[in-house]
Amino acid sequence: MSKNILILSGSPKRNGNTKRLVDWFMEGARKKGAECELIETAFMKFKFSGCLSCRVCQKRKEYGCVINDDAKQVLPKIIDASVIVMATPLYFYGPSAQLKVIFDRWFSLYKWDNKAGTMKTPLKGKTMVLLASAYEDIGLKDLARPFKLTADYSGMKFTSLLVPNAGESGDIVKLRGVHGKAVALGKKVCS
Repeated sequence: MSKNILILSGSPKRNGNTKRLVDWFMEGARKKGAECELIETAFMKFKFSGCLSCRVCQKRKEYGCVINDDAKQVLPKIIDASVIVMATPLYFYGPSAQLKVIFDRWFSLYKWDNKAGTMKTPLKGKTMVLLASAYEDIGLKDLARPFKLTADYSGMKFTSLLVPNAGESGDIVKLRGVHGKAVALGKKVCS
């Protein structure tokens, strides 16, 4: 059975380092027969910059956000995917704001019963992959931490490819071995 991979890319550059990582990852995944869908979050239209904490999603039976914008359309795709790839450049020790908007809206993919101390999510058992690069060799572990913690909390498998010293936009192609590592990771998550 082939994997259904959803890739959420937060880069505002269509030919930058993040796009290269995504392309190489998809190259490997497709070699294993995976179906890949790429959503470029930097070009989506959002009504609000993240979760409003209205908690309406917690009162509904269905999973998903009630804010009617492009993010609402992505959440069902996250539920349907077996692998969710978060791809971003490092911006001030975190992901791009455009990717963070989607990540914050994941709140609607959980149902908490605070009295019983329980949580349910359709994310359990999925795989989360983080693809990220930085201009220099600083900050990538800090960027990865919230993704790893969220995966652990959600019962998801987590793996990442963090590329330091990637340089300016597009320079990642000059780094030895990165292409091969990204392709190998795409294959690995399909095994």
